[in-house]
Amino acid sequence: MAGEVCNYLGIPLGGAKIDRFPDGEKVIRIEDDVRGRDCFVVQSTCKPVDDNLMELLIYLDCLKRASARRITAVIPYFGYARQDRKDEGRVPITAKLVANLITTAGADRILAIDLHAHQLQGFFDIPVDHLAGELVLGKYFRDMKIPDLTIVSPDVGNMKIASRYATNLGGELAIIYKKRITGSDVQPQVIIGDVEDRNILMCDDIIATAGTVYRAINMVREHGAKKIFLGATHGVLTTEAVERLSKSDIEEIAVTNTIPLNDNTRKLKKIKVLSVAAMLGEAIKRIHRNESVSSLFSNI
Repeated sequence: MAGEVCNYLGIPLGGAKIDRFPDGEKVIRIEDDVRGRDCFVVQSTCKPVDDNLMELLIYLDCLKRASARRITAVIPYFGYARQDRKDEGRVPITAKLVANLITTAGADRILAIDLHAHQLQGFFDIPVDHLAGELVLGKYFRDMKIPDLTIVSPDVGNMKIASRYATNLGGELAIIYKKRITGSDVQPQVIIGDVEDRNILMCDDIIATAGTVYRAINMVREHGAKKIFLGATHGVLTTEAVERLSKSDIEEIAVTNTIPLNDNTRKLKKIKVLSVAAMLGEAIKRIHRNESVSSLFSNI
């Protein structure tokens, strides 16, 4: 991804060498002079989360000690984002911990895409530029010109995102109301809106286990839906998700490259990977020039 961003900007990719000590410790050496430079480190803290997070922290510390003028941590996918509150006793708020670590390591600014909750921006004591994957996914589905389109929110919590897609793509809106049976069992109950003889699009920021969306797919199919499309900014796609989606009757799953595909996710034959490099590159250019970043997604 960093290479694609550099191609968009027309600049070479910065050089770095990564080695390991015999005990497994990473050692990173920046191979370019960065003194007084505006530096951007592109690193998603996806699986293996802890390894990628530690590598990001070492890069930030390395640049800070090399006298970089400003350091921006470009984190397309921010791991630990879902641990953003204490929902029971004796648990950490790891999202805040990671935010503190990144700041302490030397980041002056954060550039991220679709944090799990917008309020995570407040966990950082440094400026955060928050981009929306809808810029990429919305354009892709708009160019497909899907007829008889209904945007379906798999749950009430996703209603705001679904409403924006419906407005931007000119489709109808439907919402699935679900009831929690137990702590781990959620059952869809009723569809608010019309899906019969309609083409369906479901979009979210993350597809991890695909439990909710799998039940939603089955439900709209039972109610007479025609073609079903899925979209997600971050395709976490666990083994369980791959199994569920592989046997689902869907036309296509569109995800962005904030998380690289692994051997498991490549088993999904209907997956389409969209690049966010141009969006990141434009945001990086504007940050470097001290121009507005928010205007990139002001129409969302």
